[in-house]
Amino acid sequence: MSNANTRSFTNVACAIWAVVGFAWILLDAIIRLSILAREGIAGGLTAMQWLTLVLFVLFMAYTEGYRGFQRSFSPRAAARAYYLYRHPEVAPGFFAPLFCMGFFRATAKPLWFAWLGTTLIVLLIISLRFMPQPWRSIVDCGVVVGLSWGLISFLAYTWRAFSQGSYPVSPEVPDYNHNDH
Repeated sequence: MSNANTRSFTNVACAIWAVVGFAWILLDAIIRLSILAREGIAGGLTAMQWLTLVLFVLFMAYTEGYRGFQRSFSPRAAARAYYLYRHPEVAPGFFAPLFCMGFFRATAKPLWFAWLGTTLIVLLIISLRFMPQPWRSIVDCGVVVGLSWGLISFLAYTWRAFSQGSYPVSPEVPDYNHNDH
């Protein structure tokens, strides 16, 4: 294989692994939480619990889905996937889904967001284990909606970045040149 073909294969492989790996992380959580949520509300809900479910789902759609993913995280994750396509490297390519999430080789804001956000999510998961049903399932339903919105927005921003050949936002990589499109 020629050097140009090897580089092209590496570019595509890094990008595919970034997108598929990150999408799978979200999809796996969506599937697992959907099953838990369904099991928890299968016995029925009171009127107050239904109202709480609807309000919490709307709250999570707005805060996690729209504000968290669509307006912030998804464009940056898509930009980082596109960055890997343009600049494939061994470590970021091997850990491409984590690179997209901003766990390493990122400026301060995505690094803090990734590590602090993950810590808070783990603490939330641990605390939810002590919450009785159906309340835990109500929370799970809201999280499923937020993650689903996040997955769709990530895929949409990724499609846009790769089809237009430009970053939707800065990939927040320390050595990023804003003239690099």
